[in-house]
Amino acid sequence: MVKVIRPPERDAGTAQTPGMRREAAISAALTESNGLWMGVGKNEPGACSAVHHHGESESGIYILKGRIRFRWGDRLEHVVDTEPGDFIFVPPFEIHSEENLDPDNPAEFVLARNMMEGIVVNVPDPRDGA
Repeated sequence: MVKVIRPPERDAGTAQTPGMRREAAISAALTESNGLWMGVGKNEPGACSAVHHHGESESGIYILKGRIRFRWGDRLEHVVDTEPGDFIFVPPFEIHSEENLDPDNPAEFVLARNMMEGIVVNVPDPRDGA
């Protein structure tokens, strides 16, 4: 059965990472999905997310608003700046973080994963203590 999930119906009870906020829209709980998770994310002005990965899930991100700096790699040594209209692919177990480059406005994005639930594993920043 087709289901429409309107903004007030999104689930903010999904796994979170400090520095960003996620809301599930398509998930097992909301739509009985058995192979797809989708939602939206937001970084507040100037906020940088903690380092995390999404387990064995592949992730797709589509930038709606703002400029976001992505860092990834064993020591977050890879960096790319993104803007509205950009898609980002994050492979399984790839640690990464997202930083909103705008100190005055939030950054917003769409999230998609190829698993039922929004797996989030927060990890220590590999740059700490270096």
